[in-house]
Amino acid sequence: MELSNKTARQLFAEFKAKPTRARLGFGRKPALVNIDLQKAYTAVGEFVTAYETDPKQLAYVNQLAELARAKQLPVVWTYVAYMDSGEDCGIWGTRSNTPDSLQNIKPGSRRAEFDDRLRIDQRRDIIINKRMASAFHETNLASLLTFHRCDTLIVTGGSTSGCVRATVVDSLSHSYRTIVPEECVADKHESPHFANLYDIAVKYADVLPVADVIAHLSTYEQPN
Repeated sequence: MELSNKTARQLFAEFKAKPTRARLGFGRKPALVNIDLQKAYTAVGEFVTAYETDPKQLAYVNQLAELARAKQLPVVWTYVAYMDSGEDCGIWGTRSNTPDSLQNIKPGSRRAEFDDRLRIDQRRDIIINKRMASAFHETNLASLLTFHRCDTLIVTGGSTSGCVRATVVDSLSHSYRTIVPEECVADKHESPHFANLYDIAVKYADVLPVADVIAHLSTYEQPN
């Protein structure tokens, strides 16, 4: 193991300034996948589980979603919520049992609701209630992406070190080109956020400024 006194933020900044890996790049058709932007994780001051990294995160996500819809690209929103017994959370829900615990997010509760600042098209967008960290795990996401002939995923949401990372790793494992707009992901603490952005950028995906992703979608044209 290489020892270092650099912070995770410094390691990520150095990689951005001088990448050691080639970009995966955008493919022929992207989909936008927004991970768990629900009040349990976005309503800072209301829920102890909530967090904010970039204060413009949700505005950027809205902008990406509007561009994707305009280009007839899939827009996916995931959230977590569990049955009254919490047993569909599996062993993930056995480490604590407080009102703030994961398995105690219930359908229809404020913790399960998407953030009011989001602009979600309830008629067109795809909404997935996932139970585990990855948006791919035991959901129909992969089959929907196959139906839409997507080969690229743009992943936003939270947390960077949890459900975003798990989704990104599974995305790569399914051979999707994967893009993470840096300003569009968030975490509870600085070190896990930047450590995972660094790890994602080195191993699993392209971590890009959101402006680059917006520019790509703005000029995107559907393949024949």
